[in-house]
Amino acid sequence: MSFDPVGLDPVGFDTDGLARVLAAHGAIVRVVVAEVQGSAPREVGAAMLVWKDGQEGTIGGGALEYQAAQGAREMLAHGTAQRFVRAILGPDMGQCCGGAVALLCERFDRVPETGAVFLRQVEEGADAPDETAPDAPCLQDGWFNEPVDPARVPVWIWGAGHVGRSLARVLAPLPRLGVTWVDTAAERFPDPLPEGISQRVSSEIADAVPEAPKTAHHFIFTYSHDLDFALCDAVLRHGFQSAGLIGSATKWARFRSRLGQIGHAPADIDRIRCPIGTPALGKDPGIIAVGAAHALLMDLAKQEAVGPVAG
Repeated sequence: MSFDPVGLDPVGFDTDGLARVLAAHGAIVRVVVAEVQGSAPREVGAAMLVWKDGQEGTIGGGALEYQAAQGAREMLAHGTAQRFVRAILGPDMGQCCGGAVALLCERFDRVPETGAVFLRQVEEGADAPDETAPDAPCLQDGWFNEPVDPARVPVWIWGAGHVGRSLARVLAPLPRLGVTWVDTAAERFPDPLPEGISQRVSSEIADAVPEAPKTAHHFIFTYSHDLDFALCDAVLRHGFQSAGLIGSATKWARFRSRLGQIGHAPADIDRIRCPIGTPALGKDPGIIAVGAAHALLMDLAKQEAVGPVAG
């Protein structure tokens, strides 16, 4: 039995992910957490895809996930279209969360036609609610509603060297991220790329910066100090949500001085984080990547706390 890397977005219906798994494995059952009461291992919208001899994603592991996967394979075997299951996460299930969840299990052999939302009846109840796009999946009066292909957080990795490759591997399986990876030549990238990452080749790498949204998070790891500097300059001119640069304190002091000399304001320059990651943990590429990913996730948590950023 195979377990593929997690690549599902927990806050909406991911048609690209569904299409990819259908193409690889044929008919599947998607199991999504539709409701949570009390303590539970995953949030509403967390999902997994199950096929005959494998699965992708997680609804929290343990007995709940094991039993849900077994039930999904029974649906595949018998051609069952939909099941809606409520479960108490107590001793009878061998779990100690103490809460309760509702799981929506649906069989797919193709990507369904949807609009901005995917609304379907899962229990007998009231008439269908308006098909307005919710901010997150929700269960209401026996109907489950999910936003379809919600926007992902744009992350741009500049450079496909050791640290760039390590960071790409760390970020690729994380939900809600849309990662674009840029370098000066195609042969600099690994083959195959980590699942779900978009590759961009630009011989003049800084010229690609305007393609990034102004809300993007940038990680600059190229093989050249000149390219790193050009990217810092381009990112500052273009606008960004956050930016990190690999390098020593000495490198950053020189860059900071040069960036000021060409007209960038000190407050703007100081928004670039250098050194990147958590220097006290070490300089191994994998350690730098984990530190950089941690900083990104902390930035995203703070951003969610204050609301979305315009741009």
